[in-house]
Amino acid sequence: MTGDAAWAEALLDFRRRKDAHFASGKGPIPADALADFHGLSYFAPDPEWTFVLPVEPGDGAKVTLATNTGEPRPMARFGEVTLPLPDGPHRLTLFAPPSDEAPARVFVPFRDGTSGQDTYGAGRYLDAPLARTPEGLRVSLDFNLAYHPYCAYGDGWTCPLPPREHWLPVPVRAGERLPESEQP
Repeated sequence: MTGDAAWAEALLDFRRRKDAHFASGKGPIPADALADFHGLSYFAPDPEWTFVLPVEPGDGAKVTLATNTGEPRPMARFGEVTLPLPDGPHRLTLFAPPSDEAPARVFVPFRDGTSGQDTYGAGRYLDAPLARTPEGLRVSLDFNLAYHPYCAYGDGWTCPLPPREHWLPVPVRAGERLPESEQP
């Protein structure tokens, strides 16, 4: 199996396991909607939306992300990356819990040109793994793993909103998308 084929199969397996988890009632799908739940909707796997980027250390400053409920979500600026987009580079902050100085993953909320059309209007999230290499700290941003926050599925969830500087100027047609029936 080639690298792209192995990556695509691993991604599809991840999606199958996530759908099974949600279908079991352990996810955000309301109990009364589980009978009609047949899996999430996704864009086709696209390796062009997978990046391994060097991390520029952040200042560790505590920040508060706004949420859909108004409840503040404290985070720390762990680092930054420069994302190579088709229309030019875009800077993203990598967030971590304030008490975690050496996280294994960082949080990247974002909006893009699909938000409110093909994807949830408030944005999507990435939980991006970090790797310490001889060349320095790197982060794997695989937008094929982008997911909707739980508040996309119903009330009762508090979800951080992507800061304005995380509104990408291009459509990211990777990861979770709205079901056809929910698209405007």
